[in-house]
Amino acid sequence: MTTVAVIADTHLPRGSRRLPEECVECLRAADLTIHAGDFSSRGAYDEIDGLSRKLIAVRGNVDDAELQARLAERAEVEIDGARVAVVHDAGPARGRLARLRRAFPEADAVIFGHSHMPLHERQGGFQIFNPGSPTERRRAPHRTFGIAEVERGEIGFRHLALR
Repeated sequence: MTTVAVIADTHLPRGSRRLPEECVECLRAADLTIHAGDFSSRGAYDEIDGLSRKLIAVRGNVDDAELQARLAERAEVEIDGARVAVVHDAGPARGRLARLRRAFPEADAVIFGHSHMPLHERQGGFQIFNPGSPTERRRAPHRTFGIAEVERGEIGFRHLALR
């Protein structure tokens, strides 16, 4: 089984804000980290990359110019037989699942960020997952991040709430 830490919208640095220790521990323990954009700075990217065994990341709308140039808008990766796509902004909520299915026809799942709202939806064998934000909850009840467990082409997601 492959364990994936799933995060987005870290928006670091901002004042004394840091990644919560529970999130840091998860990044260190996971086989892979997927970040769905909005690190904000190269320093935040470097910190998360340093905590991760392997990092797959896309750029977000608030990432600095260096990250905008360095990171792609979209990524697709195969993890233990499951095809996972990553994008920052998945667009409006209405029709999102069908729209992402059309945008990534080969994917078993799409991970996205931008709204800071944790979400997990499925239709048939296709899933979409927003981990929320571990640092800035906005309208969400809690700060969150996600874990994915992948085995022989099957992927399961869950949210972890931070208090």
